[in-house]
Amino acid sequence: MEHPEPDTRTLERGLGEYVRAVAAAVGVPAESTTVEISDTATAYLGLPRRWLDRPDHDVMLVWSERRGWSLAVETDPADDPVVIARHADDLVPSPSAVAQFVADAVAGHHPGQDSPGPATAATRTSLAEKLRPYLHDPR
Repeated sequence: MEHPEPDTRTLERGLGEYVRAVAAAVGVPAESTTVEISDTATAYLGLPRRWLDRPDHDVMLVWSERRGWSLAVETDPADDPVVIARHADDLVPSPSAVAQFVADAVAGHHPGQDSPGPATAATRTSLAEKLRPYLHDPR
């Protein structure tokens, strides 16, 4: 039996709750996060730190449904961020795993830096299933 694609609102709610859980685990207030569902689902967490190699630029944690989590340094608005590390193991790792990934990268360990991200892209249905545990009303 094929499941219908989840509606954008449900997917955005699930991703929003997941990102809030990640933010809490990383120690970032929910106000420092954004979630967007368009042709690609994405999330952003502004981290309250600078990178030693680029002390004038903020560090951010970004997520996309195609690549999973990446730690990056913000650059000029016209330029792409500089990726420091990628969490390559899972598209929706536990919030504690994301927090450990950030701590390791900040400590100078760059896990998955050269990795393109998770090996398989999730369908919106499978992504919604992975995010379901973060919904307060999982219906």
